[in-house]
Amino acid sequence: MLGESHDLLHEFPDLEQKIAALRVDNPEFARIMDEYDSLDARVRQIEELGTPVADETIEDLKKQRLYLKDRLYEMIRR
Repeated sequence: MLGESHDLLHEFPDLEQKIAALRVDNPEFARIMDEYDSLDARVRQIEELGTPVADETIEDLKKQRLYLKDRLYEMIRR
């Protein structure tokens, strides 16, 4: 869905406490999460505003977002 939020708390509501703890206690997790949040906001902005970008550009951004989400999820599940 266009403009849908993909923030981690929306994606993994049952892991909210673990995410909050990792964000405070793990600088690498916090850095990756900040990068993920920024990328998610950029993708949503492009979709919501109809900003003209090449299809491959938006797909690359979405792939980057998915890669970061996978890394974060891996860190959460440890």
